[in-house]
Amino acid sequence: MKKTIAIIGSGFSSLAASCYLAQQGNTVTIYEKNETIGGRARQFKKDGFTFDMGPSWYWMPDVFERFFNDFGKNPSDYYELIKLNPAYRVYFGVDDFISIYDNLEEIKTTFESIEAGSGAKLQNFINKAKSNYDIAIKDLVYRPGVSPLELITPQTALKLDQFFSTVSHDIKKQFTNERLIQILEFPVLFLGAKPTKTPSFYNFMNYADFGLGTWHPKTGMFDVVKGIEKLALELGVRFETNAPIDKIVVENKTTTGIIVNGQHIKADIVLSGADYHHSESLLDAEHRMYSEKYWDSRVFAPSSLLFFVGFNKKIENISHHALFFDVDFNQHAKDIYDDPKWPDAPLFYANFPSKTDATAAPEGMESGFFLIPLAPGIEDSETLRETYFEKIVARFEQLTQQSIKNNIIFKRSFCKNDFVTDYHAYKGNAYGMANTLLQTAFLRPKLKSKKVANLYFTGQLTVPGPGVPPALISGKLVAELIQKSFRS
Repeated sequence: MKKTIAIIGSGFSSLAASCYLAQQGNTVTIYEKNETIGGRARQFKKDGFTFDMGPSWYWMPDVFERFFNDFGKNPSDYYELIKLNPAYRVYFGVDDFISIYDNLEEIKTTFESIEAGSGAKLQNFINKAKSNYDIAIKDLVYRPGVSPLELITPQTALKLDQFFSTVSHDIKKQFTNERLIQILEFPVLFLGAKPTKTPSFYNFMNYADFGLGTWHPKTGMFDVVKGIEKLALELGVRFETNAPIDKIVVENKTTTGIIVNGQHIKADIVLSGADYHHSESLLDAEHRMYSEKYWDSRVFAPSSLLFFVGFNKKIENISHHALFFDVDFNQHAKDIYDDPKWPDAPLFYANFPSKTDATAAPEGMESGFFLIPLAPGIEDSETLRETYFEKIVARFEQLTQQSIKNNIIFKRSFCKNDFVTDYHAYKGNAYGMANTLLQTAFLRPKLKSKKVANLYFTGQLTVPGPGVPPALISGKLVAELIQKSFRS
């Protein structure tokens, strides 16, 4: 039977869910508080420069393919992909950087040139990572997190020990060069936790990196948002922007809709893809599943200080993606997770989309995106932002051996307070809830409310976890749960 479904938020999980729910024959409307759709994957334009405001790494292309294939489509029907080579570059000092190329053979050669014997070790490590990828990404993450039995399969039984060791421990057993160790530990940071706290099984992220490569939608990650929006429109989904939600309406322990800009919108099903903590704050206290104490006890992925910068010249000695690991990797991790504070010497990431996409900046100019990971809930002020911009620009100039500060046309910052204001992000987190052992699968907040009938959740605070590919999967999982409820 056709249902009227109201979806809160227009991030990747909401967009994906809307497509599946509309495909089922339902009447689906997305309500977005901001002026444009995309959630954290919005786009920012100024003076001929274009920036992705959120995700900028396109990994796990097979997940995107599987999503579009569910509708008889391909990603290429909606956007064009470019495989980056090098995928990224990691800076450790002046004239000291490592380029990660677009194929494993060249990466093995790079490793071998740095640490004798590491090429063969890397092949073995990636073989195991691929095995885990095939189990996790092709199977386990497509389970709804309803029962611990979902994790028990013949394949996972053989890898039980990998849930009780850590990624960092396993890497350090095989590699001794600190630079190689940091490169191998880097991908699990996308999961929102320290490599020393992330189960070994999650080394499948290394296969996503070295095995599947790093891609770039032709004119940025917003191409993917626009592509899924187009698919959703083709399926009959409606979009309402500038539509903040005041309340989720509940009568007799069943949701009957939402209050949007003071207006009661009736719906048979309400699905929130907004921040989970915020979504529950839209309910009266007795209808919430999780207490403030619960949320405060969770391990959240970092917040971030972002800068969107326009330069009036081309930037040299840099790749599309660049990581700056010229300071103490472990100390910065401690400053995020163990003793939350602003790091004295921060790691940072830089992205120059105009290296690949000529439309991202006016001719002869460059668009730059800088990111410093920070502890969620941290103090945020314009003074701190400016202090840290000066720090990373000074290091950038030294490490890439060029002057850029006097070539800045404009810059826009975005930090914890903005994540709270624009996305209602709990403690200003940027990536959701970390994928630690005790926050995996059935141990994450549920897709379906246990207190309010016909109320569901999706996104990076629920199953399966943070990241764009998991967000697409989360949308599919919740749509399947909703469809299942129709039949019961």
